Amino acid sequence: MSFRSLISTCLCLSLLWRIEATHAQTIIAGAKKLVSQMTLSEKIEELHGIQDSTHLRYVLPVQRLHIPGLRIANGPAGVGPADDMPQKPATALPAPISLAATWDVNLAYRYGRIIGREARDLGYGLIEGPDVNIARVPQNGRTFEGFGEDPFLVSQVAVKEIRGIQLNGVMADVKHFVANNQESDRFRINEIVGERALREIYFPAFRASVREGDVGAVMAAYPKVNGIYCSQNAMLLDHILKKEWGFQGFVTSDFGAVHSTIRSALAGMDLEMPTGKYFGAALEEAVGSGKVPLSVIDGKLIRRYRTMMRFELFRRAMKIRPIQKYRDGMEACRLAEEGMVLLKNDGNVLPLDPRDIHSIALIGPFATAAMTGGGGSSHVIPLYTISPAAGIRKIIGRSVSVIVSSGRSVPRAVAIAKSADIAVVMVGDSETEGRDHSIVLSGNQNQLVERVAAANPNTIVVLKTGSAVLMPWVDKVRGILEAWYPGEEDGVAVAAVLFGLVNPSGKLPLTFPRRLADLPAHTPKEYPGVDGVVRYKEGIFVGYRHYDEDNIKPLFPFGYGLSYTTFAYRDMKVSPDRISVRDLRDASIEISLDLANTGKRSGGEVVEVYVGFPSTTGIPQPPKELKAFSKVFLAPGQSKRVHLKLDPNSFRCWDSRSGEWTLLPGEYRIMIGSSSSDIVLSGSVSVDRQ
Repeated sequence: MSFRSLISTCLCLSLLWRIEATHAQTIIAGAKKLVSQMTLSEKIEELHGIQDSTHLRYVLPVQRLHIPGLRIANGPAGVGPADDMPQKPATALPAPISLAATWDVNLAYRYGRIIGREARDLGYGLIEGPDVNIARVPQNGRTFEGFGEDPFLVSQVAVKEIRGIQLNGVMADVKHFVANNQESDRFRINEIVGERALREIYFPAFRASVREGDVGAVMAAYPKVNGIYCSQNAMLLDHILKKEWGFQGFVTSDFGAVHSTIRSALAGMDLEMPTGKYFGAALEEAVGSGKVPLSVIDGKLIRRYRTMMRFELFRRAMKIRPIQKYRDGMEACRLAEEGMVLLKNDGNVLPLDPRDIHSIALIGPFATAAMTGGGGSSHVIPLYTISPAAGIRKIIGRSVSVIVSSGRSVPRAVAIAKSADIAVVMVGDSETEGRDHSIVLSGNQNQLVERVAAANPNTIVVLKTGSAVLMPWVDKVRGILEAWYPGEEDGVAVAAVLFGLVNPSGKLPLTFPRRLADLPAHTPKEYPGVDGVVRYKEGIFVGYRHYDEDNIKPLFPFGYGLSYTTFAYRDMKVSPDRISVRDLRDASIEISLDLANTGKRSGGEVVEVYVGFPSTTGIPQPPKELKAFSKVFLAPGQSKRVHLKLDPNSFRCWDSRSGEWTLLPGEYRIMIGSSSSDIVLSGSVSVDRQ
């Protein structure tokens, strides 16, 4: 770029920044003027939702001032339960945990675009999602609804999804702030969490959603954190979220999560849902008595109105339009395919070749119908579904016999398996909001897998789960495919991977343990809690950090996933490999390597970059932490130079003694892996004190 071009570009950017700043000031001025014209009764009515025979997620309009009503829908996995009843159908996307398993931020953006577009088409202005809570324990009933156990991965996926949602003029409501990591006793549980764990594990995805995603709203969670309910926790809502992170949007409550009037109002809660139990008459009385200043009320409304104005919800009437179900269904199918993780493939039993097969035994409780998603507030009523058998037949035609059995009768399933060339057993779980679950497959599913595997040496297990599960039969089957909850296109998406139309490229976003005792939180005090208190004794050692630190071999590690092709990593470079603490505050470390597809099929590989910090007595560090990744697609024989960047945040840790982020001097290991347990290249960066 020439000097003249550079100057021209800088001037254009400066002009754009000035225009944006002027626009923001105009919006704020408009919101303030609007609020100044409202009566106290109107203001109070706008600080909570209503619930009646036709509305559930709705804030009333103020007709006199042309303030539109706010129609809200749930939406972590597609447009779910919403303002109007009965619930409207929408595209049932693969579960968010499946999206995280793609390790593809471009797909996260497309996932968000579908949700935002369909929310807009159905007339909603706010979508309650994404859910960015960390998978602290795999038993959490909403693990399927989030993005896994690692804060960096969760943050990257969340930011892109939020941008995709909000591109459509629909506000995203990131949830649940903060540490809503179990459903057991969720309405009153008191979570004792150290400051470092909050800062390094549980805050980052919310901070990124605010700072990088510019999210419109944040939902306060049910639990207490260190003795204070999230909805009335001034440290969380006012000091950290609004002041420290500079959040410009508004705070909503989870349904029924508000426990006080004055305390919640002063702490930073802006909108009580679903009704005005505390923010209705009681709040009006508190304002009248002077216990809650009118300026606090005005501030809450200014926040919401300026956010709604930013999304043009005052200017643009929400027009109901039909969802383009087949277009979005095709997108949902691709998302499901890309999120599947091949866990085992002995003897290259997969992909299946229909030319070598005459019959398939399709067995199991998840073999008879599409598994469209989990339950609770994220449940989506699908526009259509494709069953496993229909999906297989759609891909291979009728040249191969497909015999379906639910597996309720194990002897019958065994007989079918014996007579078939291939046995595909589909087992799984049905996670839902409101309760946690065992990570042991329910009913006779484990017995079913073992008996079928004994009857047919070519047994493949397809898991349709929302979290990790224990697999006592892991050594008895030839193939295992984790399909998660594939959504409405279940049948086609799973069949496409089984028969090789799609080469699986998903990687696990959470660790699969061998046994419950191996989990980071494995005592009652740590989970699910004792006497209403749960202690996060593991601190920052969540997920793979714990397994690495305690030298525990998991069943399948974080970041793991096989392919129908093979990849080679070579020639890693780290630049610079020496830098001072002062210079690192404003610099980046460049990582590069050659990645080659050494197999016979096109495929995608996720290059995972981990950093090992220098550990001190005061600030102990896990052996490695994910700090960068890139998904790369290569044709057979193709090689590519992959470039990744580690910014200063990649090297910071929280010092609880000083109460701030710090850069420690010392040697930082830079590790490239195909999973957290398979490091194939390594280097280092020396960070000098001066």
